Amino acid sequence: MDKTAVVHGRFSVAQTDPLLPGYPFDQHLVAGITPILSGGPLDFRIDRPHGMKGFILNMTVRGTGDVFDGERSVRCERGDLLLFAPEARHDYGRADGHGEWFHRWVYFRPRGFWSPWLQWPGASRHIGRLHLHGEALRAEFEDLFTRVDQTHRGGRPTSQELAINQLEHLLIRCVEEAPAQATRAIDARVQAACQFIARHLARDLSLEEIAREACLSPSRLAQLFRDQMGVTIVRWREDQRLILAKHLLRSSSTAICSVSSLVGYGDQLYFSRVFRKRVGVSPSEFRRGA
Repeated sequence: MDKTAVVHGRFSVAQTDPLLPGYPFDQHLVAGITPILSGGPLDFRIDRPHGMKGFILNMTVRGTGDVFDGERSVRCERGDLLLFAPEARHDYGRADGHGEWFHRWVYFRPRGFWSPWLQWPGASRHIGRLHLHGEALRAEFEDLFTRVDQTHRGGRPTSQELAINQLEHLLIRCVEEAPAQATRAIDARVQAACQFIARHLARDLSLEEIAREACLSPSRLAQLFRDQMGVTIVRWREDQRLILAKHLLRSSSTAICSVSSLVGYGDQLYFSRVFRKRVGVSPSEFRRGA
């Protein structure tokens, strides 16, 4: 079968292997390792001209890869990390003249407060790049990727949440190793607002209440929050509510109407509409799949 045809969706094939074209990447986190050998079954170029819904963090652990961003090619050697933004073109594979390219990767849809951790120095347009110097550092990062991969495959009700927690660790380590600390810290007043919202997810806090907690005017908080977090306060709160809702649906038998109330939606039908729009399935379908 023509792999490109599957990538472009001309055949409706239910692909369950994330290493092969056609996999839907319809989860919040998927991780793995792609071992490409010259002439092997995985020796083909990935081509996603319109990017993906989420980010991909990629680390070369062996061999050499070639990434084309639409304007120029970038070579990936051992210790190179690439961060593909959702709008980044995906056009990559084993570099010509090199016999192999093994790379670990994590696909993820970020939480709202991760925005400052995702502003990397650019290798090219929409693709960030970081090079790890020294074997000890490379081994540490490979181990972090491996833990995310193993945890998300663990089969526990909370495996994805635990893997997301470990991904946060990995992203923070990337920030620490970025040249000249390229990403900025989150303002303490924005952190206070986030913590206040998280403690009261079941309440529809007003902007004025949140602003008082952060010791800012409502207009200043709204502007600062958007600048620092990359999303509005309302969108960030919705992100946190859905994260908690998915955790409850996976790990408990709590009735969906009660889950709706616990995460701040008094109207179960409205909760179901928001959940389907953001997650792609209804709460009951999500619970059955989990």
